[in-house]
Amino acid sequence: MSRSIREIMKREVVTLSAGERLSTVEDIMTLGGVRHIPVTRAGALVGVVTERDLLRTSLSQLNAYGDDARRAFLNGVEIERVMSAPPVTIGPADSVERAARIMAERKIGCLPVVDEAGQFVGLVTETDLLRHFAGLPPGS
Repeated sequence: MSRSIREIMKREVVTLSAGERLSTVEDIMTLGGVRHIPVTRAGALVGVVTERDLLRTSLSQLNAYGDDARRAFLNGVEIERVMSAPPVTIGPADSVERAARIMAERKIGCLPVVDEAGQFVGLVTETDLLRHFAGLPPGS
């Protein structure tokens, strides 16, 4: 029997508001070791900002500038301008195989998990799927 997303997803996930700045994303990703952050507006999931989004924005705007200029730039950019939206999501009862198929087809590294009411309840990442298919226990 296939496992459900509910069994492997992370429930305690940092989220950010769409109005937050990219500098906040950089801080959380660096300090927390995360690569994907769900983005909300008034409590509703509206997108996902990833390490790739942050890198692409930094490099495209500041290739020739130093760290101070890059940091100042990131502090002036709202997450909403660079996040992936609308987010591709999955339900907690969906199968792990379905999540893997969606992520492979869409070439994305995570899926926010939303319940029947559309509320954000967790996140499943490519690492969660790899651990599952390798027969390893869910990570922390």
